[in-house]
Amino acid sequence: MQRKYLAKIFVTVRPSVLDPAGVAVQSSLKQMGYDNVEQVRIGKYMEVTIISPDEPKARQDLNQMCEQMLANPVIENYRFDLIEVESQTGVF
Repeated sequence: MQRKYLAKIFVTVRPSVLDPAGVAVQSSLKQMGYDNVEQVRIGKYMEVTIISPDEPKARQDLNQMCEQMLANPVIENYRFDLIEVESQTGVF
């Protein structure tokens, strides 16, 4: 039986990599008077719905998707939360 899962994927620049967008946002916030902002890091958020026979297979597929396309493993870290969801129609 196939199951439907919702993956909430978070991709962030590795701490050792310069984040120019984050630096720009931090600078703008300081110019707006928010001197208490120590650091800003910009990332990506994605939701992927996946059909899989079980959770381990879904996790394996999502790791491969992240490694191959959704994140750049050289400069980015990723993590995801995975929850099983029911089909809206009852049919996959």
